[in-house]
Amino acid sequence: MTKKKYILQNTPFTVPTTDGKVIKEHFGVPTNNNKALSLAHMTAPAGWSEPFQTPEFDEYTFIIKGKKQFTIEGEKIVLSAGQSIKIERHTRVQYANPFNEPCEYIAICTQLFL
Repeated sequence: MTKKKYILQNTPFTVPTTDGKVIKEHFGVPTNNNKALSLAHMTAPAGWSEPFQTPEFDEYTFIIKGKKQFTIEGEKIVLSAGQSIKIERHTRVQYANPFNEPCEYIAICTQLFL
């Protein structure tokens, strides 16, 4: 029997949250024990924000719908649908959606556990 050279993900892991944000992890530790990469489809509700953090991994974000605000080492950047950003590990950042509509996006985090 030949081993399949792909993984089809039909049942992402929904990460429990208490702030209204929806996180569906398609690939990563909870779904396939991949410690090198996390691929998640997220929806941040209007008015949502997280505290500042300094992740130990690179994070790529692609905005599908709405807008998302990034405060990166004091600089505020707003991305809209169709835009993307890479934030390097060890960078102080705050993620927020201070706008009136939800923001839907894809987040890819790399080299999670070096």
